[in-house]
Amino acid sequence: MTNHSGTTGTPDNDDTVGGERQHARRTTGPDRMPAVRDRPLPEHQVTLRTPDELADALPYLLGYRPEDSIVLVALHDAGGRGRFGGRARLGIPASADDWESAAGQLALGLVTGSERRGAKPEQMVAFLCQEPAKGETGRQVMERLRPLAQKTRLACGSLDVPVVEALCISDGRFWSYCCDRGECCPPEGRPMGLPGTSVLAAAAAYAGVQVRGSLRQLRARLQPLETGAALEQEVALDTVALQLVPRVLDEATRAGVAAETLELAERTLRRFAEAPLVSGTLIADLSDDELLAHDEAARLILGLQDRATRDRVAEWMEGGEAAPALRLWRALARRCVRPYHEHAAAPLTLAGWVAWSSGDDLEAREAFAMALAADPDYLFARLLHQACNEGLDPESIRRCLRAERTGRSRESAGAAEPSGEGSGGAGRRLAGAAQEAPDEPDTASEERRLARSRHPSSASRGASRAGKSPGGERRARIPRPRTAAGTHPGPARPGTPSPNATRGTADRAPRKRPARGTTARSDGGCDGGGGTAE
Repeated sequence: MTNHSGTTGTPDNDDTVGGERQHARRTTGPDRMPAVRDRPLPEHQVTLRTPDELADALPYLLGYRPEDSIVLVALHDAGGRGRFGGRARLGIPASADDWESAAGQLALGLVTGSERRGAKPEQMVAFLCQEPAKGETGRQVMERLRPLAQKTRLACGSLDVPVVEALCISDGRFWSYCCDRGECCPPEGRPMGLPGTSVLAAAAAYAGVQVRGSLRQLRARLQPLETGAALEQEVALDTVALQLVPRVLDEATRAGVAAETLELAERTLRRFAEAPLVSGTLIADLSDDELLAHDEAARLILGLQDRATRDRVAEWMEGGEAAPALRLWRALARRCVRPYHEHAAAPLTLAGWVAWSSGDDLEAREAFAMALAADPDYLFARLLHQACNEGLDPESIRRCLRAERTGRSRESAGAAEPSGEGSGGAGRRLAGAAQEAPDEPDTASEERRLARSRHPSSASRGASRAGKSPGGERRARIPRPRTAAGTHPGPARPGTPSPNATRGTADRAPRKRPARGTTARSDGGCDGGGGTAE
């Protein structure tokens, strides 16, 4: 089963839309919808009363436009003036056999997360979002997904949280599963309003809230190149690996490689910082790709497999360093072409960390999930992903990294060596900040990647195609995080482990066994592209 899962929102803003508080109350009007009010200040108020307005509000609730998704939105204070609560999203399983399990886990995750934060939802609103397949109409999609809507309503009802509205959004129209009155919910559906023309869109624009495209577009910025340059980058990685990897694996020369990597990274960071900014996501990424030569990218990718080096550059997380660093890590992630896909765990985790530190939880969770899809044993990504999903403040981690940077600046220039920290430095720092003890340093994962790089044309490629380690054994040294599969939408790339093989995030709360590849976290979210809900 292919399932892309994720959520939006953090425990600290689970009742906000772009920083503005939502209020909801139940009405008895003909459309039966709770009125949702946005009232951050007395002079600003937005009320949502109808299914039309609610369907239009979904991208503003999530911060992006969902695709192939089940979305649950919690409503609180049903007896009077209320508010929106947490939002949880899960990809629609390809097999209808998995729908009941997926619906149950999504509902349980959102309700449990809300209860952990002191307020169980009184009501739910459900959305099913999927575009028609070739030769299919939106109405046919609605009918095909009707059993899923029913299972979702039953799952919420079993938790004593009724679904007051369930909408299907497809092909620019929406349908209500809760209303069969032709005057308000005709069989052919109701057309969606033009994007940006609703009252809520105007309020969001006034507040400076921007709605992104889809998660697919966000992930595309972090996925390996598939252009003609991919082959050139692969050749550069092969060439540099033959020179660099033996030195990295040799303790006598490892510190020298770390110093060279840091010097190159600092020089490249300055280049990115000095480059003029370009508008447009695609054009900006292409411009950044031109700033990075193939051999430079290869040396940085391989050098960042050293944990201490990676920890040092993780300090570029705020101020004037954050924006160019995020662009650099994205560019390096795009250069991890086959058969070096597993090496993307380091730049992807760094991109996620800088995004999280900068307040972009959505990109952070997607990057962490993609890092864990590339290497499920990558401890740094696992700890950061867990901390982000649990709603921890990244400031505690920033303080740790600032302290190390300040401590080095007080030492003599010759006393500070990049690789003198020892194994598992980032894991220990993050474990302390997150109050979680790592099982063990990810030394074996690091050495495995480096060892494969010494023979990229044979063992590594074969292992990549098989989706296993070179010996054909499944890695189980560190308990795997259940991170969402499918962070790479579309057809699988040759030499890249299939997203379907990636598991989701383990819950601590008892629950039914989820469909393979899908889970909803007990804090109200579903791992992968998203974060927590309520």
